[in-house]
Formats: sequence, C-alpha cells, structure tokens
Amino acid sequence: MNFNIQFYFRFLAKLPENVRTVLQTVLLSFAAALGAVLFMALLNTAFRLLYLRASTKPPVTFIGLSFLFTMVSSFIVSLLLKKVPVAAGSGIPQVKAAYWKELGYIPFKNVLIKFIAGIISIGGGASLGREGPTVFLGSGLASFLSGVTGAPKRQRRAATAIGASAGLAAAFNAPLAAITFCIEELINDLNTRYLGRVVIASLIGALTVYALIGKQPAFVLPQVVAGSWLHFLLIPLVAFLSSVLGVLFQRSTIRMRNKMRQPHLLPGWLNPCIGGLITWIIGTVVFLTTRKIGIFGLGYNDLSDSLINGSVWWIAGILVAGKLIATVVSYSFGGCGGIFSPLLFIGGLCGAFISGIAGLWLPTTASDHIILSAVGMSACLGTVIRAPLTSTLIVFEMTHQFEVVPGLMLSAVISQVVPRLAGVGHNFYDALLLQDGHDLIKIKPPRDLQSWQNTSVSNIMNTRPVLIESTDPKYLHSMLSNTPYRCYPYVNNGVVTGIVTRESIEHALSLGKAPAFSEACFTGMNATVKEAADNFINSPHGFLIIMNSDQTLPVGILTLHDLLRAQAAVTE
Repeated sequence: MNFNIQFYFRFLAKLPENVRTVLQTVLLSFAAALGAVLFMALLNTAFRLLYLRASTKPPVTFIGLSFLFTMVSSFIVSLLLKKVPVAAGSGIPQVKAAYWKELGYIPFKNVLIKFIAGIISIGGGASLGREGPTVFLGSGLASFLSGVTGAPKRQRRAATAIGASAGLAAAFNAPLAAITFCIEELINDLNTRYLGRVVIASLIGALTVYALIGKQPAFVLPQVVAGSWLHFLLIPLVAFLSSVLGVLFQRSTIRMRNKMRQPHLLPGWLNPCIGGLITWIIGTVVFLTTRKIGIFGLGYNDLSDSLINGSVWWIAGILVAGKLIATVVSYSFGGCGGIFSPLLFIGGLCGAFISGIAGLWLPTTASDHIILSAVGMSACLGTVIRAPLTSTLIVFEMTHQFEVVPGLMLSAVISQVVPRLAGVGHNFYDALLLQDGHDLIKIKPPRDLQSWQNTSVSNIMNTRPVLIESTDPKYLHSMLSNTPYRCYPYVNNGVVTGIVTRESIEHALSLGKAPAFSEACFTGMNATVKEAADNFINSPHGFLIIMNSDQTLPVGILTLHDLLRAQAAVTE
C-alpha cells in the first residue's frame, strides 16, 4: 500500500500542475460517484425486498412485516448513531460545516456510519431521502482520498466540493443541478476557483451513472405536449400551496427537533425508534386507506405512478398529509436520511391533488397533470433549500420534459417569495446549523497576506456566540448536550464576566458544584486580524470577546481556530 502511494506521489510530481489538478479531480469524482451508485443500489434493493414484496401480501401480513422492518431497522440505526451522533440527519449541514469550518476535512468513520445507517434507515422504511446522505458520502470519500494522496486536513475544500457535485449528479442523474447546488448551497460564490473542478466532477458523476445504470431520467414519463391554458391559471396556486407545505415542514421539523433534544424519560439515543414507531403507524393507516406504501422510504414508486397514470385527488391529499407528518417525525427524531425525496413527493402529490380537484370541473389533460405535479415538486423543494436554480434544474433533469420549464421558472419565483413573506429567515440547512450552535462565517478572504492582516475582525468573528447565562445544573447539562464548543462566555446581568470551559463545566457537574471561570480577553470590533492575533497571546484558551466601538457591549467572539481556519483559506 505504501509502495503504491509513493509511486502515485512520484507520478503526480512529474506532471504539470494543471494536468495534476484535472487528474486528481477525475479520480476523486469517480470514487464519489461509485459510492453514490453503490449506496443507491443497496438502498433500493433493501426497500424492494422488504416493502415492495410485503405490499403484495394480505394487509394483516403487511402490517406485521412492516412493523418488524421499521422497528428493527430503527433500533440498529439508534445503536449506530449512539456511537457517531453526527451521522444523523441529512448530511448536507455537516458537509457545509466541514467546508466552512474544517476546510473540507470529514472523518472517514462518519462516512462509513452514514453509509450503513442510511441504507438501514431508509431501506427499513424511514420517511427520508437518499440525496443528502449521498452528498455527504461523496464529500467524505473525496476528502478521505484527498488525505490519502497527501492533502493536509485543512486543505480539502476542493475535494469536498468535488465529492458533493459528483455524488449529487449520480444520485439524481442530474449533472446541471449538481453544479448549481454546489454553487448556491455549499460554496455560495459563482466566481469560486473550484468552479471548473465542480463541473468536471458533475460530468464524471453523470457518466458513471450512465455506464452503470443507464441514461434514463429518474421518472420515465410519456411525452408531455403543450398544456392547455388552464394549467397556467393553476400553476401559481400549486406553487403557492406547495411552498406553504415547505414552510410548514421546515418550521415543524425545527420546532420538534428542538423539543426532542430536551431531557426525556427515555435516553436520547432511542429517539429514532420512537420516530420509527410513529412513522409505521402513519404508514400503516395510509396503506389501509389507499393501498399505497409511499409513506415508507423514498416514495418514488407512488410518485412515479401518480405522474404516469394520474392520481385520485383524495388519495393524493392523504399521501401529502401522511408524508409530511412522517418526514417531520423521521427527521426530528434523529433518523438518518435527507429531505429531497420527501419534499419532491409532497410537492408532486400536492400538484396531483390540485390537478385532480380541478379535473372534476375543468377539462384538464394528462399533460396538465404532469406539469402541475412538476411545479409542486420544484416549489416545495425550492422553498426549503432556498436554491431556485437547483430546484428548477433538478426537476427538469428528473423528467426530461421541456414543456414543464415555464411552469418551473414561475414556481422558482414563488418558492422564494413565500418563505420570505412567512418570515422564515434561513434555509433548512442553515437553520439546523444555527440550532446546533454552528454559525458559518462564509468569509472570502483577500488573495494576499498583507491585505488579510489588515482585515477587520468584524468580518470574521462569530456574531451569534453561545453564552452561558446560568449555573443551574439542568441548564448546563442542556448546553453541553446541544452545543459542541470548548469555551463559552459567561454573562451575568448582561455583562460578560469571564470564560467557562466545557471541561470545567463537566468537572463541576460531577462534583455538584458551580464551574470555575477564567478571565476573559477582549478586543475591539475595529481591530485588525494582525492585532487580534497579537491579543491571543494573552488568552489562555485562545478565545477573544469582541466589543463594540464604544467598548461597552460584546458583539461577537473570535477563537484561535477561527483565525487559523481563515488564515488557511487565504493560502489554500
């Protein structure tokens, strides 16, 4: 192994830098795409062998088997996530945190647990999607392999973006949407130096899927002809209602997730089992009512059937309500899976619901039904992730129908207006990160070191610090459980009086005493990066509290990790 790596290093060293960069991009992209295809194949196989086969049995047999599948898979996932809690959820927030806070480093153990838990969770019936975990797997594999080939831990941003692009392109067979997703959601910079490598990665991801699975889109639909004039009247209604469902999903999930993080009678690591039980109840009721199993897993079979053959309006309505509640529960209770597939399902069936009701009085066509369903898919997804280009392109590439494009463009606009009118300040992923105490400082530093040193600390500080405001044991336990930080400012009567460390809190809780506090170090918000670096010498914990221009109120914090991370971004 060492000989092979050394040979690889010597081989790369002989190549021109631009050729070396392209070759590394291709290799990382191919590895990420292979991981995505394997994850998709194993997950689909598990769901087919379990739920699709069970759905052909008598209802009583399906109820028993689905209960067994859901609870066993949920318990296994609970055990896995107990060891690696960060592997819960979508994976995209973790990729964003790794990109911006760790400069691309993702521990390989997290990738491995995500791969296993994702297959068991979604294949076992959790109402979640595979796209978020696929992005995490692609980024994690690329980050790991980049490290194997010599990249330091803090120089793997490019690898993370490459893996995300290749993984998403492979997951959806949607290379254009993968590019826009990386630009809109991960990098947030159209002029990024990684743009060329992201495009190559997306191409490799798509070619890998073409070679292993085929070129067909996710939904093979009959040819859509130009819809009647009626669908143009219904498009705004479908987009609006789907966007409202997206807002409802985000608010409900964030609120319920926060409640589940509080102490309860059962240990927190069993939450996925509780979520699995509730999902099973919802899925069983919906199955007995409609004979549809779309509540379990991705739901693509029922969504595809609705797109191709249409759907009775009341069945579509039940599926929308059931899938919405089940997905909120599955995610909030700590399941391992993403939100793309459920949101596409909810939006698509919302379009089918409106189309079905309209068809009772209006002469709508089959093409109208498909267009309205596609509009709902794009609007619901776009509302939650706040990436209008991605939500438009991903639905287009999943259907390969040009006639849906005008409706998708209109839905993209509505999907951005509705959450703003509803007062939703952040997209779903950023809201999750903020709930977990991660405020991503998305700084794009100057190219030269001198300009960087003269930058104001106000540009790189954390403006939403997590503060300790009480020494009550329950309060301190909650802070340690819900935040990952090493140091916290201690505020007494609105004044920062010191710093308390995680180690000090843990030691104090074990003894039943109040934690010990350290002296805080302060600097002004107009100080330069160079001045802040000098001030760190006086801070025993590498922790500065940034004061306003009058030196009277704290406006943020700056850690040594923040400074070094931003410094590394300049020289990367």
